[in-house]
Amino acid sequence: MRSRNNNRQNELTQRDEVSEKLLGGTLPFKTSSAMHPYQVIDLFNVCFEHILKSPNLQEHIQQVKGDLYRRDYLAAFDNDDKRFAYASRWTPSRALAYSSLFSSLEPVNKLLGDEHAKINVLCVGGGAGSELVGLGSVFSRLKEFHPNSDSCMNVEIVDIADWGKVTTNVASYMKSNWVHRNECLNSKFLCADILATNLELIGIADMDLVTLMFTTNELFSEKRKDTVKFLLALNQNCKPGSLLLIAESAGSFLNIKIGERQFPVQFLIDTILVGKPGDSGDNTGAWDIISQSESIWYRIMEREVTYELNLENMRFFYRLYRKKKRT
Repeated sequence: MRSRNNNRQNELTQRDEVSEKLLGGTLPFKTSSAMHPYQVIDLFNVCFEHILKSPNLQEHIQQVKGDLYRRDYLAAFDNDDKRFAYASRWTPSRALAYSSLFSSLEPVNKLLGDEHAKINVLCVGGGAGSELVGLGSVFSRLKEFHPNSDSCMNVEIVDIADWGKVTTNVASYMKSNWVHRNECLNSKFLCADILATNLELIGIADMDLVTLMFTTNELFSEKRKDTVKFLLALNQNCKPGSLLLIAESAGSFLNIKIGERQFPVQFLIDTILVGKPGDSGDNTGAWDIISQSESIWYRIMEREVTYELNLENMRFFYRLYRKKKRT
């Protein structure tokens, strides 16, 4: 019992240290609440072994880079060669960063570590697998403290490109190697335009966490009005207490013209979700911002991980919202 209490105290101490680092604008390379980064990278070394050895990999990567530079998102991911090239090149770095972020945000950490919870997560635009691996990393690590508990996590991924083979690949690895009972970690991929999808049919009212990681810019650039309707639908349909996490590359937000003035997309998002301050000083919207950073870094410690392709540092913006309770 004393050993367990000491372990718990060490965990709480590290969480406090993590909070200080978050306030300082830097995520830790590794945390006690997530799989070690080398374990995350091992997943990609195994799952993408044949891709990493392909003589055509660099050609496919360059094709994807060209399409993304032109903001032609549909063309960038229009076949399996491009999708696996992207996933092998950029997903590992993002998965490491998301693993650190999810474990460092106390409300998300607490949700994923609840030993009795049936956790439902919706990842919008998460087809490349970064969110799935990041979530799986935290859930699986915290599950080690109570491997036989009845907690489970169900991750629903919706993306307009057909990433089904990628998500199935990484999910199978996590189920086989990261958890004691593979039925406690589940994922489902839906190839669909989230802006044209009936949110009730994908169980939005049951979601404990919704993520839009590096997705909002793309949605607004493609269909501004439909994206606003989507955010309003989250206001209407997400359950009280649920979490919403939005992240984008720091400083990359589009500007939206309203009348004669231009506003950053994030200003519009906050206005839709949080609303404007009321007479009492409280926000009038459906959500509260409970954690945020305009610019936070995740830096790779290259000596601790080995991967065939370059692993990149990330600097990004995030907002974590909690749905208000009905009054």
